[in-house]
Amino acid sequence: MLGPVILAASRSDRMRRLVSAAPVTRQVVDRFVPGESVDEIVPVIRELTGRGLEVTMDVVGEDITRPEQAAAARDAYLDLVDRLKELELGTRAEMSVKLSMFGQALDGGHELALANVRPVVEAAAAIGTTVTLDAEDHTTLDSMFAIHEELRRDHPETGCVIQAYLYRTESDARRLAASGSRVRLVKGAYKEPAEVAHQQKEETDRAYVRILRTLMEGAGYPMVGSHDPRLVAIAQELARPGGREPGAYEFQMLYGIRAEEQTRLAAEGHRMRVYTAYGTDWYGYFMRRLAEKPANLLFFARSIATKS
Repeated sequence: MLGPVILAASRSDRMRRLVSAAPVTRQVVDRFVPGESVDEIVPVIRELTGRGLEVTMDVVGEDITRPEQAAAARDAYLDLVDRLKELELGTRAEMSVKLSMFGQALDGGHELALANVRPVVEAAAAIGTTVTLDAEDHTTLDSMFAIHEELRRDHPETGCVIQAYLYRTESDARRLAASGSRVRLVKGAYKEPAEVAHQQKEETDRAYVRILRTLMEGAGYPMVGSHDPRLVAIAQELARPGGREPGAYEFQMLYGIRAEEQTRLAAEGHRMRVYTAYGTDWYGYFMRRLAEKPANLLFFARSIATKS
């Protein structure tokens, strides 16, 4: 019940100011966003990969209103590529990007976002790694999938994200599974109307399993984005009939959530990738983490009460 309220708050400037000003907020945010600069995040990448985990890096930021902000987002990712090159991790450290950061919502936004993201994808390929296009709200997806298709012409390893709670996703999954692309499946973390998305957790979970089966049976590379122990177990079961060994698919979880489970899966020989966000514009990302799981909100509230 609180999820939609928190998601609405993630778009509120007033709530942004209140949450950002709370003395305890930074300490709690660090659980999910472990740094604000590329210099701060490099040791985190070293630590995670040193424990046998892999990473996908996200420079947080949304609600771009000017072309120069989109260019700055592009440059932030190019700076990240330069640092990843030094680490020589290859695909063990990839990147996730939101096209809204690259100007997708501006006038001429589709072409602007493509022009800004293309050099990031090219730079990533040059150092032996990849980029995954994150899914945002349903109004952006036709543009995202078109950009994904365009980028894959030269860089077929470019990945994308699909969201189980959207009705359209079962059809999208069939198309993407047949094309051999890298596809991350998540439940979905945006406030969507009943006309386009399941509203009940049980419906979303059932859709997730159906879509995951399609991906596992297809020709692509599934990336299982879930912290749900039941879905993690189901993913391993669905991989067996098609003969998918660990390494022919991977698990992905957020930094700061179920760290012990991440370590366990990696120790068992699975590819376990940690979605690691960093940057100064963390508010929208942080609020969606609270909305996704009541325990995250409880953690935040308890921290505030303790510090008070």
